[in-house]
Amino acid sequence: MGNKQLRHLMRGAMILSVASLIAKILSAIYRVPFQNLVGDTGFYIYQQVYPIYGIGMTFALTGFPVYISKLIAEEPLEEDKIKLSQDIFIVLGVFSMIVFFGLQLGAAKIALAMGDGQLDGLIKSVSFMFLFLPVLAVGRGYYQGIFEMNKTAVSQVVEQLLRVGLIILAAYIAVKNKMSLYSMGSWAMFGATVGAIGASLSFYHFFSVDFKKVIMHLDRRRLMAVTKKLFSEGLVICLFAAMMVLLQLIDSFTVKNGLVHFGYSNAAAKSLKGIYDRAQPLVQLGLVISVGFSSMLLPSLAAARRENRKRDFQRYAKMLVHVTVALSMAATVGLVALMPMINQFLFGDQLQNGTLSVYMISIFLAAVIGTYNSVLQSLGLYRTAVISLLIGLLLKMGINFYLVSVMGTVGASVATILSLLVVLIAMWIMSPSEIRQLLIDPLFMIKLTLVCVMMGIVVYLLDNQLINLVDDNRLLSGLAALISGSIGAGIFALMAIKWQLFSIREWLSLPFGKRILKKIRR
Repeated sequence: MGNKQLRHLMRGAMILSVASLIAKILSAIYRVPFQNLVGDTGFYIYQQVYPIYGIGMTFALTGFPVYISKLIAEEPLEEDKIKLSQDIFIVLGVFSMIVFFGLQLGAAKIALAMGDGQLDGLIKSVSFMFLFLPVLAVGRGYYQGIFEMNKTAVSQVVEQLLRVGLIILAAYIAVKNKMSLYSMGSWAMFGATVGAIGASLSFYHFFSVDFKKVIMHLDRRRLMAVTKKLFSEGLVICLFAAMMVLLQLIDSFTVKNGLVHFGYSNAAAKSLKGIYDRAQPLVQLGLVISVGFSSMLLPSLAAARRENRKRDFQRYAKMLVHVTVALSMAATVGLVALMPMINQFLFGDQLQNGTLSVYMISIFLAAVIGTYNSVLQSLGLYRTAVISLLIGLLLKMGINFYLVSVMGTVGASVATILSLLVVLIAMWIMSPSEIRQLLIDPLFMIKLTLVCVMMGIVVYLLDNQLINLVDDNRLLSGLAALISGSIGAGIFALMAIKWQLFSIREWLSLPFGKRILKKIRR
């Protein structure tokens, strides 16, 4: 690969990483004003069906496009790239129609399985978004495959802006006009379709001009080969990209029902599920912080593997693990220590602090799993990843209802943590020995654990002192959380420097790492 092409690839990867970061931040923060507008029950209604949207958009904007771009990049001629795009479009078109009609016809049964028959309108509303899956997946996959990231980046940000805008508007109008919360939820879910339409417009030129340059020819054997590829290796990438959303989907079918079995009334169970769902935006934000910056190392990892530079591959893999593990552990410890303040500031009370704190551990586990999976996929070890994930999902399905029915919402948090832990352990056991050795560094983990424990203790003690001063004032709670969090970040940085937690290369890959290095040298 020439220097010019490599620079173009790295620039494209950076653009896509930044766009993904913006989209994830938007996806996380809008739920706070939304919950504030509609309350815990309204939030429960939305969150029950949200995983269906989350899975669809993960497939359309992340999972399938990544694999499609790989297939497109492997085709030498432009005509072959277009032919392949057409075949994939047909296969995904059939798939999206099956899902659409399945949701439309099965909405009532799905809603009843979730323990709330009134959710059928929301399920039907979100189903329209799947009709745009072929356009989004093929459009993004094609442009990523030819290393043109601008259109794919724009599509991702536009989708989130339109969807989030309509959700907040629907919530505001519903509250102002005293509409049914379920009607509000249906309109909010329709935001997914509006977002998909807007994102699809980014690929208008491709489908109206480039896509038609080659006459579409149906070849059964070729379509079968494409289908096999998409729903084997491609599906593995999709499932891992949607891992946290799949766990939330299991919660949608088991938490509310388990709470009713625990002894709560329907109304109380809905409200409690809404409070439990407060964890989702916090986890998303934690993962954005911990995974967002480390994802910028992935193109270097992929390039080293492709060019068979084993030493560089090992170095980049080690950097990727160190950065992700450190940031995710720091984010987890910080959020747990600050939970009372954060809960008060964002949601107006301190309900279910324990449940939410336990759920925060999933930030660390999900980040490590995602990083480990990136290394395994770069080596073509898809089977190891998918078997591990399926074991974890089956465990969550098997224990979630029981734990909720005997422990309440904290049982669902425990089930999520246990499931993620099992996924990580299974991946570790089934990985080649050289990968296990590459991704473990006892001295680093000891240092990191001590740094995070010290940071957590200081933040927790400071938080306990400040919480008595701010009382129930949300603004002061937010200010106190910001002060405590900043002090915690400072302690983490100082201890990391003193104990040489990171190498120079690792510092440079961190946000503000260059500035910190300059201060160290002074």
